Amino acid sequence: MILAIEDLTVSHGEKIIVDKVSLTIDKGEWFALVGQSGSGKTMLSQAVGQLLGPNLKASGRVMYEGDNVLEHPKEKMNQLRGKAISYIFQDYHGSFTPFLTIQQHMEEYLQTHSVQKAQRKEMIREALESVGLDASFAKRYSFQLSGGQLQRASIALALLLEPDILIADEATTALDSVSAHRILSLLQELQQKTGCAILFITHDWRHVVRYSDKIAVMKDGKIIESGTKQKLVHQPEHAYTKQLIQAAPTLPMRVMEVSKS
Repeated sequence: MILAIEDLTVSHGEKIIVDKVSLTIDKGEWFALVGQSGSGKTMLSQAVGQLLGPNLKASGRVMYEGDNVLEHPKEKMNQLRGKAISYIFQDYHGSFTPFLTIQQHMEEYLQTHSVQKAQRKEMIREALESVGLDASFAKRYSFQLSGGQLQRASIALALLLEPDILIADEATTALDSVSAHRILSLLQELQQKTGCAILFITHDWRHVVRYSDKIAVMKDGKIIESGTKQKLVHQPEHAYTKQLIQAAPTLPMRVMEVSKS
């Protein structure tokens, strides 16, 4: 087990957004957190990395390496993010500013985590090549990249320090189905290479069926059902889970067969 979330609650004043959620993620596991917009998925993921806004409060425990990260001071959390827990967001454009090259972004990121200057160039090259971008992309600005290239660069940035846990929050929502499949296949390859765990936040059951090992379904801030992919896809118990599956675009028969293996 690499991450244990225990009775996590996120609130805004008296409003409960995430309600005593508990789940565990194993090393190297692809864990899908599924639910409709407003179910609390993103708030949960942001609480894990202490990324909640100032008016939001998190309680409970998020255990990583025996420590509750919710209790970490800002400085310690800044070191943990990127090195242990890293994010890929839906708005991957937000990972970059138009005034810095991709290399400058990555240099700054590595410097923040005290990586020696002599190592940085090689690490950046390897990170870009791992997502199918050659070293020349390091000298480009974000506005000089296509959407797909920029998404790949954001993945390279997130995996630069080979984190233990990668949180992908609706990372393919803005992409067409072909591009989304390419990005997720790439993530799968990188996951197998680095051994990182992935917390995959989505509402798209096609991706859940194809890539996940375990699934948790979230509704109104609570986990209503969780288990292996085989169980939840083929033997869902909760009416809401059944409703989500039935409402999903038709799942290709080949993908359904893969989920049984």
